[in-house]
Amino acid sequence: MHKWIMFVLLSAASLLGVYLLTFGLPAKPVDESASLPEGTVLVKVEANSDFTYGQEEYHVKVGDKVILKLQNKSGIHGLKIEDLNVDLEGDNLETNLEFDKPGEYVMHCSVPCGAGHADMKAKLIVDAA
Repeated sequence: MHKWIMFVLLSAASLLGVYLLTFGLPAKPVDESASLPEGTVLVKVEANSDFTYGQEEYHVKVGDKVILKLQNKSGIHGLKIEDLNVDLEGDNLETNLEFDKPGEYVMHCSVPCGAGHADMKAKLIVDAA
């Protein structure tokens, strides 16, 4: 009886191994910020289905060249910063920014996305260098 159980487990493991070798292993996550030039910061804002952004606050420093990127994890959302004339939605989900003075900027969803849309906010805080 034990031999049959071991045979079934070994066969299942072998089939799984052949499947993974044939169709490929899942891709490893790529650190996008590793390939950026010095002085450039990637700020990736993840929009979630529970009407939140990944963080309540995002921090950058004065003088940094910032790549602001919106990633919709689930649902369709946007990101608008009125004081900076930034509106990321649709096919335009990335922009470049540079800050010369400290400040705080409110980011909010620019695409009507459901019942919690009005509360979908975060802050971009520019700290002194």
